[in-house]
Amino acid sequence: MRLFGRSRARAGESRSEGPAAARCPELAESGVDAATDPPPANGDISVCEDCMQLGEQHWAHLRICLDCGHVGCCDSSPRKHATAHFHDVGHPVMRSAEPGEIWRWCYIHEVLG
Repeated sequence: MRLFGRSRARAGESRSEGPAAARCPELAESGVDAATDPPPANGDISVCEDCMQLGEQHWAHLRICLDCGHVGCCDSSPRKHATAHFHDVGHPVMRSAEPGEIWRWCYIHEVLG
Protein backbone atom coordinates (compact mmCIF):
# COMPACT_ATOMS: atom_id res chain seq x y z
CA MET A 1 0.00 0.00 0.00
CA ARG A 2 1.35 3.42 -0.95
CA LEU A 3 0.64 6.09 1.61
CA PHE A 4 2.64 8.91 0.06
CA GLY A 5 3.34 10.16 -3.42
CA ARG A 6 1.26 9.94 -6.51
CA SER A 7 0.41 6.84 -8.41
CA ARG A 8 -1.06 6.61 -11.87
CA ALA A 9 -4.59 5.33 -12.09
CA ARG A 10 -4.96 2.07 -13.96
CA ALA A 11 -6.79 2.12 -17.25
CA GLY A 12 -10.51 2.61 -16.66
CA GLU A 13 -10.03 3.46 -12.98
CA SER A 14 -11.03 6.91 -11.73
CA ARG A 15 -9.80 8.40 -8.47
CA SER A 16 -13.13 7.72 -6.79
CA GLU A 17 -13.13 4.13 -8.04
CA GLY A 18 -9.56 3.25 -7.00
CA PRO A 19 -8.42 0.18 -5.06
CA ALA A 20 -9.63 1.50 -1.68
CA ALA A 21 -13.06 2.32 -3.09
CA ALA A 22 -13.27 -1.18 -4.56
CA ARG A 23 -12.71 -2.65 -1.08
CA CYS A 24 -14.80 -0.11 0.78
CA PRO A 25 -18.23 1.12 -0.29
CA GLU A 26 -18.15 3.84 2.38
CA LEU A 27 -15.04 5.43 0.84
CA ALA A 28 -16.50 5.08 -2.64
CA GLU A 29 -19.67 6.82 -1.48
CA SER A 30 -17.76 9.70 0.14
CA GLY A 31 -16.04 10.62 -3.13
CA VAL A 32 -12.85 12.63 -3.38
CA ASP A 33 -14.08 16.21 -3.80
CA ALA A 34 -13.48 18.10 -0.54
CA ALA A 35 -15.90 20.79 -1.77
CA THR A 36 -18.77 18.35 -1.18
CA ASP A 37 -17.71 17.54 2.40
CA PRO A 38 -19.92 18.87 5.19
CA PRO A 39 -18.79 22.06 6.92
CA PRO A 40 -17.40 21.74 10.46
CA ALA A 41 -20.31 21.23 12.85
CA ASN A 42 -18.89 23.74 15.32
CA GLY A 43 -17.92 26.17 12.55
CA ASP A 44 -14.18 25.80 13.20
CA ILE A 45 -12.09 23.11 11.50
CA SER A 46 -9.03 24.10 13.54
CA VAL A 47 -10.19 22.82 16.95
CA CYS A 48 -11.32 19.50 18.42
CA GLU A 49 -14.92 20.05 19.53
CA ASP A 50 -14.73 17.55 22.37
CA CYS A 51 -11.38 18.74 23.71
CA MET A 52 -12.65 22.32 23.77
CA GLN A 53 -15.69 21.23 25.81
CA LEU A 54 -13.28 19.65 28.31
CA GLY A 55 -11.08 22.73 28.44
CA GLU A 56 -8.27 20.89 26.62
CA GLN A 57 -6.31 22.75 23.98
CA HIS A 58 -3.67 20.18 23.07
CA TRP A 59 -4.09 17.57 20.35
CA ALA A 60 -1.89 16.14 17.61
CA HIS A 61 -4.03 16.28 14.44
CA LEU A 62 -7.68 16.78 13.57
CA ARG A 63 -10.19 14.73 11.56
CA ILE A 64 -13.60 15.75 10.22
CA CYS A 65 -16.56 13.38 9.97
CA LEU A 66 -17.90 13.20 6.43
CA ASP A 67 -21.43 12.47 7.65
CA CYS A 68 -22.00 15.32 10.09
CA GLY A 69 -18.92 17.57 10.14
CA HIS A 70 -17.85 16.69 13.69
CA VAL A 71 -14.20 17.70 14.20
CA GLY A 72 -12.25 15.42 16.53
CA CYS A 73 -8.64 14.75 17.44
CA CYS A 74 -6.73 11.79 15.98
CA ASP A 75 -5.50 8.62 17.66
CA SER A 76 -2.11 10.22 18.29
CA SER A 77 -3.91 12.64 20.62
CA PRO A 78 -4.53 11.65 24.26
CA ARG A 79 -8.34 11.55 24.00
CA LYS A 80 -8.81 10.13 20.46
CA HIS A 81 -12.10 11.95 19.89
CA ALA A 82 -12.40 11.16 16.15
CA THR A 83 -12.40 7.42 16.85
CA ALA A 84 -14.72 7.95 19.83
CA HIS A 85 -17.15 9.74 17.50
CA PHE A 86 -17.22 6.68 15.22
CA HIS A 87 -17.89 4.37 18.18
CA ASP A 88 -20.55 6.69 19.63
CA VAL A 89 -22.57 7.45 16.49
CA GLY A 90 -21.34 5.01 13.84
CA HIS A 91 -20.30 7.52 11.17
CA PRO A 92 -17.65 5.49 9.32
CA VAL A 93 -15.58 7.92 7.23
CA MET A 94 -13.35 10.74 8.43
CA ARG A 95 -10.91 12.83 6.47
CA SER A 96 -7.88 14.69 7.64
CA ALA A 97 -8.67 18.25 8.65
CA GLU A 98 -5.01 19.20 8.39
CA PRO A 99 -4.15 21.83 5.76
CA GLY A 100 -3.02 20.26 2.49
CA GLU A 101 -4.15 16.72 3.40
CA ILE A 102 -7.06 15.11 1.55
CA TRP A 103 -6.89 11.45 2.61
CA ARG A 104 -9.91 9.70 4.10
CA TRP A 105 -10.20 6.80 6.53
CA CYS A 106 -12.96 4.22 6.90
CA TYR A 107 -13.24 2.87 10.43
CA ILE A 108 -15.35 -0.10 9.35
CA HIS A 109 -12.88 -1.53 6.83
CA GLU A 110 -9.78 0.14 8.30
CA VAL A 111 -8.74 1.36 4.88
CA LEU A 112 -7.21 4.61 3.70
CA GLY A 113 -8.63 6.27 0.64
